[in-house]
Amino acid sequence: MIGLIGCDPGFLIDKCNPMGKKSYHIHITGIVQGVGFRPFIYSLAKEYDLTGWVRNSASGVDIEITGRPDDLDKFMSEISNSAPPLSQIDTIDNWDIENQSFDTFKIIPSKDQANEFIPISPDVAICEQCQAELFDPHDRRFRYPFINCTNCGPRFSIIKDIPYDRPKTTMADFVLCHDCLAEYEDPMDRRFHAQPVACPVCGPQVWLESKSGQRLSERNEAIIEARLMLTEGKILAIKGLGGFHLACDATNPESVAKLRRRKTRPAKPFALMAFTIETVKEYVRLSPSAIGLLSSPQAPIVLLPAVPNSEIAPNVAPGQKNLGFMLPYTPLHLLLLEPAAGFPEVLVMTSGNLAEEPVIHENHVAREKLAGIADGFLIHNRPIHMRIDDSVYTIVNEQPYPIRRARGFAPNPIRLSHKVPQVLGAGPQMKNTFCLTRDRYAFLSHYIGEMENWETYRDYQNAIHHYETLYRINPLWIGYDLHPDYTSTRYALQRGEIENIPVKPIQHHHAHLAACMIEHDIPPQSKIGGLIFDGTGFGEDGTIWGGEVLIGNYSDYQRLYYLKPVPLPGGDVTVTKPARMALSTLWAYGLPWEDHLRPVEALSSQEKDILRAQLEKGINVPLTSSMGRLFDAVSALIGVRQEISYEAQAAIELEALADASEVGYYPWRLDGKLIDVKSTLEAILSDLANGTAPQVISARFHNTITNLSLDLAQRISRDYGIDQIALSGGVWQNQVLIEKVIERFKQHEIQPLVHRLTPTNDGCVAMGQALITAYRYSEIKE
Repeated sequence: MIGLIGCDPGFLIDKCNPMGKKSYHIHITGIVQGVGFRPFIYSLAKEYDLTGWVRNSASGVDIEITGRPDDLDKFMSEISNSAPPLSQIDTIDNWDIENQSFDTFKIIPSKDQANEFIPISPDVAICEQCQAELFDPHDRRFRYPFINCTNCGPRFSIIKDIPYDRPKTTMADFVLCHDCLAEYEDPMDRRFHAQPVACPVCGPQVWLESKSGQRLSERNEAIIEARLMLTEGKILAIKGLGGFHLACDATNPESVAKLRRRKTRPAKPFALMAFTIETVKEYVRLSPSAIGLLSSPQAPIVLLPAVPNSEIAPNVAPGQKNLGFMLPYTPLHLLLLEPAAGFPEVLVMTSGNLAEEPVIHENHVAREKLAGIADGFLIHNRPIHMRIDDSVYTIVNEQPYPIRRARGFAPNPIRLSHKVPQVLGAGPQMKNTFCLTRDRYAFLSHYIGEMENWETYRDYQNAIHHYETLYRINPLWIGYDLHPDYTSTRYALQRGEIENIPVKPIQHHHAHLAACMIEHDIPPQSKIGGLIFDGTGFGEDGTIWGGEVLIGNYSDYQRLYYLKPVPLPGGDVTVTKPARMALSTLWAYGLPWEDHLRPVEALSSQEKDILRAQLEKGINVPLTSSMGRLFDAVSALIGVRQEISYEAQAAIELEALADASEVGYYPWRLDGKLIDVKSTLEAILSDLANGTAPQVISARFHNTITNLSLDLAQRISRDYGIDQIALSGGVWQNQVLIEKVIERFKQHEIQPLVHRLTPTNDGCVAMGQALITAYRYSEIKE
């Protein structure tokens, strides 16, 4: 997508120039470095017989150009209409300069400007041209696992600073050979100033190591031997673009079980990689939108409906209706998955890390931490400066719907409709991202992860420093989550005190609401409604919120309705044991713990006695209005999941169970501001007593939340004249629920505001924090 801002279409018309020529300086901002933009300008200038120069600067691309007015008009039009596919033009500014007497048109060295900045291109999947060369026996880069060009390859993961030139990347130590240098310096070559350009003579190399560190083979032999190991059922640690993967044969249940056991990951689904779309079609159902997303330069993991009874091992994604597939996005992946008799068509490709730690990106750390998991290591010597995970998307109503925003998408900024000051949004605890703002940009970081250990916290600090360096940002304010125990909150408070930066607490669900406003370009002072349904968010009353019905804008919000709070005995202990949540919910609504109920059966007599005592005496029982916890309780009640091993497992498996043909639903009532679901629970208990199938109960519960959502949205419309309703929070990752709600809203002329640029889960919170803080900062300054 290319936007053109600040360009006067008539700026080159001056027929009275006695020399017949004019000279201009042109400044272009956006993603215009590392995407073939200067060669594109060079070719255009040659085509229209123009003279002058083009160069990168720390704030974009600068051009000085001389020529006939008509030719300059055509040149300017072509910039906006035919820019390279990976570029994104934000502004084009131009002004008269004194007539220049250039002999030709040149690309000149970059100019660094201390306080200027430019958006950086994300890493890009291998292009068709490089893929063709990779498998061409006559090409000098035949089977070279680091082939790339201006249109593809590493970008963000190798950049140390701007402007984006080779000396400021991790490729600086690889001296170009004669042939690569000729390509690099030829403006008409597609590898002109492709900073990662290399070949087998001068570039990075790959090798295979045993788990004890012995080098077994190198170059193409290493890839061949790695393929044999995978065929034999072994687990490999493979260094990729943004970090390591752990890989095994996805059709071998024993290999998958071994990986789960060694990685201590009993049930969370694994991502998969296959060579082509045609292969993927054998295992999942593909829509045109899914094919487009899988094949895009971003090449994310896409969650798609699984084809029943395929050869994929059932323990790849237990209890799931979807499988997460991606296509090979590097030449090394293509060489590993190249079709051959006897070799698995599909590989598990899961993050190379220990539980809840960041993906490993350094060779020595991989050897140390993954030796107990991997049987071998396929390693290379191209350093990764900034680790980055694979992005994860699904398809909602035939449009991409982000779950995790990382490789391929970050650090692309979110373009803002108005200028904002330099602010940091510190982000949440779970699914952490942070966000920095400057001018008309919100730089939402790549996925950092769960802020529960030192490794992730250190990665978080390093990433903030890196973004601030790249984008020349010195935060004037810091916005942070209200929760006093969040690691990101402590970071914000400590940094604010040390650097004398004012800090501002932002309520979690207000940040969700603001993030959705930003995506849909809602003016800061306009109000929208929001159904903010998630698992946890610290409320202003000190309780845990999560079933929130809000109206508001950047400045403030009102809490109109919310789920009736119920106890969360033991806090996080109950989050991991839905059986406890179910019994706590029944207790809160005065419903008995009948012996035949599955959660009652799941807990020992001692556990139940302690739980009842906690509830009756109010010992360590924070209150929660969380919609996520209600899904957990229902999941446990109907026997889906009594204990979980990863976040939202109970709700995910409840969704997977739902009977798509069922149209029934349960009652509920509003008691003032409280959403009371006692009648919902009573109806579920009645269905259980009558032997109703869990698939039907799950569907009826989803239909109930759908109808409840419509009712709440209609009340906002009727009482406040607001028809735009944000659907934000982790519960809206539930595809069954969100598609039903969108359909019902549209039937009743309610406009659903759905996340498309940022995740609906806590991955969007930092952006909301940053923009609320920026707006409040601007108000104070005014």
